[in-house]
Amino acid sequence: MTPEARRLLNAQDRRGRGRRRLRTGRRLNIRNFGSLPNIITIGRLLLVPVIVSMIVAAQWRDAFFVFLIAGVSDAADGWLAKTFDLRTELGAFLDPLADKALLMSIYVALGIAHAIPPTLAILVVSRDVMILGGVITAWLFDKPVEIRPLFVSKVNTTLQIAFAAAVLGASAFGLSGDYWFWPMTYVVAALTLASAGAYLGPWIRHMGH
Repeated sequence: MTPEARRLLNAQDRRGRGRRRLRTGRRLNIRNFGSLPNIITIGRLLLVPVIVSMIVAAQWRDAFFVFLIAGVSDAADGWLAKTFDLRTELGAFLDPLADKALLMSIYVALGIAHAIPPTLAILVVSRDVMILGGVITAWLFDKPVEIRPLFVSKVNTTLQIAFAAAVLGASAFGLSGDYWFWPMTYVVAALTLASAGAYLGPWIRHMGH
């Protein structure tokens, strides 16, 4: 075999090994699972009727653990999307939708079960409905408005989640809420009103232009 033929065979062999490594890498690349965060988010959305039915049926312990699973799934899909750059437009829409649907449904169910004051449940739901209605109204009048998360809104959402978890945990394990239930109720109500006002004021000014 001539030196030229030997070099040609070696080059073809190296290209073949490179293609095999590329195909293997593609099979193992986490990006092949780009829909995984969205699947987790959809799973969390499907937990909404499950946890609502458990709360209404006073299956408190089951409801508490399903709530924990939903929380873990929220952290998991966010971590996967950010760590492996698996963000998608669908995920950007589904994730907040699943979070809001879960939180609003839990407050409605807790209100129906009289585990929290029904007025608080109405207040929490009305705030989100008001924001959604404002966005739709602005769009209908050809004055689209961008809704950005405000600091008071983030604090409000965090405390709403903490309060719902505390109520579910206390009901699940028979813990007393004498020292924290009503103070947290009033704090969540006040922050919900403050958050609604923080969005309503700029929206009125925007629509007035």
